[in-house]
Amino acid sequence: MPFLFAALTGAWLRLDPQNAVVVDSTKGRIVVALEPRLAPNAVARVKRLARMHVYDGLLMWRVLDTPSEAFIQTGDPGNIDSGRSSLPDLKSEFTAQLPVAEIAFARTGVDPEGFFRGMPVATQIVAPNASTVRGWGAYCAGTVGMGRDTGLDTANAEIFLMRGTTRWFDHDYTAIGHMVTGMNVMRSVAVGVPPKHPDAMRTVRVLADLPASQQPHIEIMNTSSNEFAKIVDATRRARGADFSVCDVTVPVRVR
Repeated sequence: MPFLFAALTGAWLRLDPQNAVVVDSTKGRIVVALEPRLAPNAVARVKRLARMHVYDGLLMWRVLDTPSEAFIQTGDPGNIDSGRSSLPDLKSEFTAQLPVAEIAFARTGVDPEGFFRGMPVATQIVAPNASTVRGWGAYCAGTVGMGRDTGLDTANAEIFLMRGTTRWFDHDYTAIGHMVTGMNVMRSVAVGVPPKHPDAMRTVRVLADLPASQQPHIEIMNTSSNEFAKIVDATRRARGADFSVCDVTVPVRVR
């Protein structure tokens, strides 16, 4: 399936099980929608490592919860900073060329922001009649990225899940997707560097690899729908000049 979602009727879209991972942790389940159009190589890497069982049992060993940085760092083989798998490092995928027609813009003008099939993104100014625009994942709460060393092309296995908004991460770390369920789980994870009693990812699996009877049926509101536009408009009015894409939560339902 070439796209993140398979269309359903109405305002809801079904999560593509080929581009989603299920993290069963010591605190509960988190499901992450992966976005290969933003970072095809990094998404392929995370799926490959999941299928190699590299992530199984790894600790959530660095968990920050401050106004400037709030995220869970994990996925490091050996549970050490910059832990690496047997695979080579990846080239950075900080930005991508995105089709304008598939972005539901929540804010236009000098700092355009919106949603690319449910993923919060920011873009360059959109030229008149442009069919594509340079964009990147917005590091809002729920965004998932690839960690790296000081060098730009050093992402390998490490991942981080945003517990809060840290926009200075934008176009400086490869964004691979966003959480669709489990925000309450993520926010219950033990905090510290490392935590006194760290939580762990017991298993990380591609959703499509689960037995059919165990696959959650997840639907996400179509961010190009009128229903979602109403949510954005109401939030924009409430927030006023402080409005950003990170103020909007895309509704999800699990059947």
